[in-house]
Amino acid sequence: MARNEYQQALEALREDVLEMSALVCQRLRRALEALETKDDDLAEAIVAGDDEINELYLELEGQCIDLFALQQPVASDLRFVAASFKIVTDLERIGDLAVNLAEYALRAERDRYADVDVGYIGERTVEMVESAMSAYETDHAAATREIAATDDEIDELCANASEMVVRSLLEGETASPVGIDEDALLEDVRRILLTIRDVERVGDHAVNVAARTLFMVDNDDELIY
Repeated sequence: MARNEYQQALEALREDVLEMSALVCQRLRRALEALETKDDDLAEAIVAGDDEINELYLELEGQCIDLFALQQPVASDLRFVAASFKIVTDLERIGDLAVNLAEYALRAERDRYADVDVGYIGERTVEMVESAMSAYETDHAAATREIAATDDEIDELCANASEMVVRSLLEGETASPVGIDEDALLEDVRRILLTIRDVERVGDHAVNVAARTLFMVDNDDELIY
């Protein structure tokens, strides 16, 4: 492959990774909407659409492998392809988390834990993913550290939300003492705690994207863990 064609292949990879990220963020926002509105049709559509994201992941993985095997990139190009390879893995996993949230929406009880604003926390994590992908697109190293700092705030919000749910359960404030369905109550507790956990994991994957971008741009592994 001529050098010009090789550069075009690298740019095509970047564009395809960005397209995948846009789709994943769209699905994540729709999953959060399904949780908020208890829209079963929307939730089911997100679950059914997971195959599309998986297929994109496999296609992009194949592009990266081809560039590794056939072109033997060096230095900055090697870091770019390696970072892209890792980033699409994180995007695929974020897509899986969107499916999880949609499945929780199918079982969610909207009247319980109304004070736990999963939608707000979730939107913050989507913004983190978008910021991380913008840094990847523009080779913006400084932005990657800002994303890592934001994750500390998300962790605190999630910890506070989980504590609120557990305290409410222990204090018996989640339902009337008469006619309480304990099994349903415990299932709702489990579901909301898993929802909070998965939203927090989205933020973790955003940090992973930022970490790979920082390594790609500056050969700096500070954020990789």
